[in-house]
Amino acid sequence: MRLTLLGTGDARQVPVYGCQCQACSAAHADARLRRLPCSALVEMGDQRWLIDSGLPDLCERFPPRSFSGILQTHYHADHAQGLLHLRWGQGLVIPVHGPADPEGLSDLYKHPGILDFSQPFAAFETRLFGGLQVTALPLVHSKPTLGYLLEGEGRRIAYLTDTVGLPDTTEALLREQALDVLVLDCSMPPQPQTPRNHNDLTLALQIIDALEPAKAVLTHVGHTLDAWLIEHADELPGHVIVARDGMTLLRNASCL
Repeated sequence: MRLTLLGTGDARQVPVYGCQCQACSAAHADARLRRLPCSALVEMGDQRWLIDSGLPDLCERFPPRSFSGILQTHYHADHAQGLLHLRWGQGLVIPVHGPADPEGLSDLYKHPGILDFSQPFAAFETRLFGGLQVTALPLVHSKPTLGYLLEGEGRRIAYLTDTVGLPDTTEALLREQALDVLVLDCSMPPQPQTPRNHNDLTLALQIIDALEPAKAVLTHVGHTLDAWLIEHADELPGHVIVARDGMTLLRNASCL
């Protein structure tokens, strides 16, 4: 099983339009420091599933029939805007498995085109896609949101974004798993008050301590966290790394 992080930024991305902070200035100067909308690609055998669809150029990145479908975490625009154009394709059907959300995004449900939204996940439901096992995990966010436990070839990866903390039931299930990799929302540096919609570093580290993964990867990173890390990156625990666009989590759970 292989997971590639296609985008690792928050809704504003990095660099933020008009911002001249140290992190945004560095990203303007070095394209490797830019962050696109948070999304990923999980691959195992003949299965290739996108996790979220916020990249605006999905039609250019992925030729027809080059992926199996989409595991949608939720329908905020930065995670689903790529569907608005993808739906107008022809000659194929793309399954979109995600949370049951009566609002969705814009008019996608009314005019789905080639997208099939007919099989939303129930909480903690497990589905098999070839040899890839996917379990839907409820998260804490301002829209119905799911994380995913991905299992196959003896490996377990939990992909948890967007969330602020974890529901007790989700945490309890994940405590029972031996996670090779935890990919976790961490949008901000430590905050003086509990964040409202996304983890800050303090909450993220508490979750990591509770779940005890072999490796933790921080994603959905905002420019304020990138700026903080310029001075404080060496304060992270050794098994915690900060994601970068294009990073691949390989079958042996190492990160390159």
